[in-house]
Amino acid sequence: MSREEQERPTGPLGAASTPSTQQLAALADALAGIARQHGFARNAVHAMWESLRRGQGHMAHFDHAEFGGSGQWLRGGMIVVGDIFNDALALRVGALCDELSQLLAAHPEWAVEPPRRLSVHWWPAGLSTPASSGAQNGIRYAWFPEQRRLAVERDGEVTLYDTDDHRIGGVAQQQGGAGPLCFTSQHGPIDLATLRRVENPD
Repeated sequence: MSREEQERPTGPLGAASTPSTQQLAALADALAGIARQHGFARNAVHAMWESLRRGQGHMAHFDHAEFGGSGQWLRGGMIVVGDIFNDALALRVGALCDELSQLLAAHPEWAVEPPRRLSVHWWPAGLSTPASSGAQNGIRYAWFPEQRRLAVERDGEVTLYDTDDHRIGGVAQQQGGAGPLCFTSQHGPIDLATLRRVENPD
């Protein structure tokens, strides 16, 4: 056993308390494949994975537009989605949760929360180097002038926005996180809600 392995903190089952970069890459690949298989966006599947991880693979409380809004899944067949009359969506979300639960059971070393320091490039692939980035009150952002895109991460979910001709210089969120999330630009403060949401690049 190497010195690094000997000094690495371990959890109650002897698994490393933080996943390695190789484990994070393997997890990302697995979730991308599951997203393609079930026809959901990668950020939606990542959000569901986080919900399942917090529920130790037995349950998930989620709130995502692709899953019909807020809902709940319990291992054993119970599934509730916000779009209560959409049985087809409920079946798809249930099948997704079943597979993610099985993935978590097969890889318990992935059950711990990935440290933010290991996910330096947290924004979607296909974007260039950000001209400005930062974090405040648990929210991360990065602005990409070449693609005119603003990436915002909240609760593990990344959303992209079209910044048009705005040059984003920083976040202008009110103290304590109250009120709308705003950014500074050459035109003054700009409310995030006024920017058009766009799909993540592949």
